[in-house]
Amino acid sequence: MKKFFSIFAALFLVLGILAACGNEEKTEGTPKDTSKEPAQEEPEGKVTIQFWHSLGGVNGEYLDAMIKRFNESQDKVEVVGTFQGTYDETSTKLQQAISANTAPDIAMIERAYVQMFAEAEVLEDLKPYFKDSDVKESDFVKGLMGHSTFNKKLVSLPLNRSTPILHVNKTMLDEAGLEVPKTWDELKEVANKLVVKEGNEVKRYGLTMPYDTWYPIAMISQSKGKFFNDKKTSVDFVKNGIGKDVFQYLKDMQNTGALFYPPQTDSGNIVNQMFSSGKVAMMFQSTGSIGGIAQQATFDYETAFLPKNDVYATPTGGGNVAMLASSEHKKAAWQFMNFMMSDPQGLQQFIVESGYLPFTKKMAESKPIQDLWAKEPNRKTAYEQLEYATDTNKDTAWPEVMHEFFAAIEAIMYDNADIDKSLDTFTKETERILGQ
Repeated sequence: MKKFFSIFAALFLVLGILAACGNEEKTEGTPKDTSKEPAQEEPEGKVTIQFWHSLGGVNGEYLDAMIKRFNESQDKVEVVGTFQGTYDETSTKLQQAISANTAPDIAMIERAYVQMFAEAEVLEDLKPYFKDSDVKESDFVKGLMGHSTFNKKLVSLPLNRSTPILHVNKTMLDEAGLEVPKTWDELKEVANKLVVKEGNEVKRYGLTMPYDTWYPIAMISQSKGKFFNDKKTSVDFVKNGIGKDVFQYLKDMQNTGALFYPPQTDSGNIVNQMFSSGKVAMMFQSTGSIGGIAQQATFDYETAFLPKNDVYATPTGGGNVAMLASSEHKKAAWQFMNFMMSDPQGLQQFIVESGYLPFTKKMAESKPIQDLWAKEPNRKTAYEQLEYATDTNKDTAWPEVMHEFFAAIEAIMYDNADIDKSLDTFTKETERILGQ
C-alpha cells in the first residue's frame, strides 16, 4: 500500500492523501476468508452500479450504447457509466476515491496500472465469480492476460485492448518493386529506398511511429530482451547491449531520413496524417488507428506484424476492467461484467464497432467478428500477432519508471544525446525507484 501511494505521489503530485490510507484500522484475530463468497444478498429493488471509464469521443458513445443494452436487458441492475478523463486522470481520481471511501463498483484501468492497485489490495479477486459465469477463465486469449493476475488472484479482465502493428502503403512499395518487410534488416532497406529528398529536405519518409515507450519496448522484446530483470531490481536491456542496438538502429534511420520521429505533442495524429497523405510509406502504430486510416487512405493499405529482429514480439496496450473490493454490490457488479464478457451484445458488439481486439476465443470465432475480418482483413493482423505478445514491463513501479524512460527517449531521439550515457542515467534512476 505504501509503495502504491508513493508512486502516485511521484506521478501526479497528489498530496495530502498518504495519511488517509497509511493508518489502516487493525483488528485482532484471524480475518474471515471470504475468497469463496463472491455472491452477496442484494437489497430488494433495482441496484445501481457505478462504472468509471476513460473512453470519450466515438468509442465512448459505443461504450454508452453497450451500457444501455445491458440496462434494457434486465430490470435488477442499473449501470451508470461515467467518463473520468484520460487513463492517468482516471487512475488519479480512482486513487483519491479509494482514499475517501467513494470508489465506484467497477473501473476501467489502463493495463499497466493494474498491478499498482492490486498491490494495494483494493481490487476484487474475480476467480470465484466464474462459477456463476457464461465464460471460463481459460477462454481468454493468453496474450492479453499478462496484466490480469497478481499474487495468484485474477484482478482484472480485458476491455479495450490493442497492440502496435506495421501499417503499410502497399501501393508505394509495389511501385518501387519492394516487399513488405518482415525483419529489421528488410525494414531498414525498404525504408531507405522509399525516401524522397529535394536537396537536403526530405519530402517522403520510409517509416514513422508516435512518441511513445511502446515501440522501443517492442524492439527490445524482438531482440530477446526484457524491460525489467527477473528480480525486478533493474532493467534487463542495457548492460547486455540490446538497448544500445535498438536506439542506434532508430538513430541510423533517422539520420538518413528513413525515419520521421514526430514532435511529442499530438504525435499520434501527426503520424497518422502523414501516413494517410502519403508522406511516409510505413508506420508503427496501434491497431486502433485502422478505422480512421482506412477511411482516409487513397492507396492500397495493408497491415502486417511488427518486423522481427531475433524473434517476433509485441507489447499490448489499452484498458482492463476491475471490480473494486469495496463495492457493496458485487453480485450486481459481476452481472454486468459477465454481460460484457459473454453476451454478444456486450463487448463483442463494442469491439465490432470500435475495432479493439476480441479477447476470448468465442468472440474471435463469432460470426460478427469473422464477417468483419473478411470485409476488413487488416483488422485481423493484430489478433494473429497476439501469438507473440509479451509484456516485460509489468511491475507496480512501471508508471514512475515510464517517465524516466521517456526522458531517455527524448534525450536520444530529440537532443542527439549519447545513447550509452542516456541509458546509463536511466538505469540508475530505475534502480533508485525499484529500491524504494
